[in-house]
Amino acid sequence: GSCRKPHGDGEDTLTEADLILEKEFGNLKTRPSALFLMGDQIYADDVASPLAPVISTFAEQLIGRREPLNTIEPLLRKNNFHTAITQINGRQFIMDNLCKFTSPHSGNHLMEFGEYAAMYLMTWSPQLWEVAQENHLFDSFEDLLSKKQIYFAFPNDDLFEKVNQLEQTRVKNQFNEQQETLISFQTSLYQVRRVLANIPTYMIFDDHDITDDWNISLNWKEDVRKSPLGSHVVANGLAAYWAFQGWGNNPDSFNDKFLWMMKTYFKSLSFGKIKSFREKWVDMLWNFHSWHFVAPTNPKSIFFDTRTQREYDLEPKPVKFGHLIEETSKSPQLLSKAGWESVTRLLFDHGWKSRSPIIVVTPTPVYGMGLIESFLHDYVYPLRVLGVEVQTTIDFEAWKYNGKGFTEFLQQITDWNPSNCIILSGDVHYASAVKATITFANGKQLNVNQFTSSPIKNMSLTGLWGALLKLVMGLNSYRRKNKEIYRICTPSYTIEEVEKENVRRPYIWRDRLMYQILADDSIIETNNNLGYLVITNQAIQGTLLKKNE
Repeated sequence: GSCRKPHGDGEDTLTEADLILEKEFGNLKTRPSALFLMGDQIYADDVASPLAPVISTFAEQLIGRREPLNTIEPLLRKNNFHTAITQINGRQFIMDNLCKFTSPHSGNHLMEFGEYAAMYLMTWSPQLWEVAQENHLFDSFEDLLSKKQIYFAFPNDDLFEKVNQLEQTRVKNQFNEQQETLISFQTSLYQVRRVLANIPTYMIFDDHDITDDWNISLNWKEDVRKSPLGSHVVANGLAAYWAFQGWGNNPDSFNDKFLWMMKTYFKSLSFGKIKSFREKWVDMLWNFHSWHFVAPTNPKSIFFDTRTQREYDLEPKPVKFGHLIEETSKSPQLLSKAGWESVTRLLFDHGWKSRSPIIVVTPTPVYGMGLIESFLHDYVYPLRVLGVEVQTTIDFEAWKYNGKGFTEFLQQITDWNPSNCIILSGDVHYASAVKATITFANGKQLNVNQFTSSPIKNMSLTGLWGALLKLVMGLNSYRRKNKEIYRICTPSYTIEEVEKENVRRPYIWRDRLMYQILADDSIIETNNNLGYLVITNQAIQGTLLKKNE
């Protein structure tokens, strides 16, 4: 599964894993053998307001001091920035303009390494929650307001008195709602801690582990890299991922030089003297390209890094809206040519052999819900023509949005020649299961079983936009349930649905796919869920674990 946010809507379905382990712990034939977490293990950009001051307190205690960010960005020494960065909801302008990030929920964005570390500890264990309660670190909204620890754009301006009152009411309501949600999250952590203590767990990042929209486009990547503060925050997020997730996945990926750099930097951080060594450390993390790994499961599992190994097409893509036409940048290929070469080499170095089964873990689904993707592509993406920055408002970075990258994926897996390919994915805040057979023009074939599970705790299809997507999903289910779907990829890498399998037009590949029925006679699930996959020599069976069932 993926997408587990402490103040996300709904209950934490990761506790369902604890119930299964409790029931089956003594039976090796039925006890789950691995837990795969496929992105957004933390939400660095979307931090609950009641949690933000507690994380700041623990960050200072973990490192021994506050990280001297004002030595990286001198503007943070100015009174307005110096105050805002320590207040609840005070970081949005800083993240937008000094870091060049694009998350719309960055008011409490993690910035320091200690903050990332504290968030990991509070997301995966109840220990610091107990410490926080014993030391009365969780303040009420009224206490924080009286201490001037909540940010308002016009705090002392009489002209905006009415606006401030409305804003204060909104912020208070949001604060109290998040506080209620965090209480239920905290109680689940005892079960979650027991899960992690009793099952091998493998994790790969997605964007929220660092920041929303991480490397979503070439412009985003270049703008943030040129920003001293933005590139430093990304490095902090990567360092925290390494310490809390990546190092355990495959320790051999990190050589002595990497470990020395990390150790040396952390030592300088604890003394508050990061300036002399910082740039080398940032460069190392930005240029590190071995986050992918192979898990020693049976079948073997290859985890893709689809964030730092991207390739961006420089050729413009025509987008039309009404009678207007504009050229704009294409969605990225989620894995570059060099990335594929590295992944392939690693897989075979780990002893995997052709004509044996394989599990491919990619945070973003290869096969999404076609009608949803088509709706976004045909009716939302063209809004770019009118100046709407939809690339970062909505994540147009599924494999399908770049036909060349999608084709490269299918070709590479086909060249590996597995007896069966099982794809596991998350990210999209719904669950689905798809069977597909891909046939290339040269006659080569690939059989795929894809299981998508998301979110673990972050139901997001709410409000007007959520209602619209649910309507599209309903149409999708009605149209595609119990039906085989045929598609082709044209020589120009355009993926088109066709009426039948036997096509006479030129194509690179064609596929036949079918969505599997889930619970409640549907092909899609939007409530919180955790995927439960059973693989035997005879069958592959996927079910969804949900609360209160």
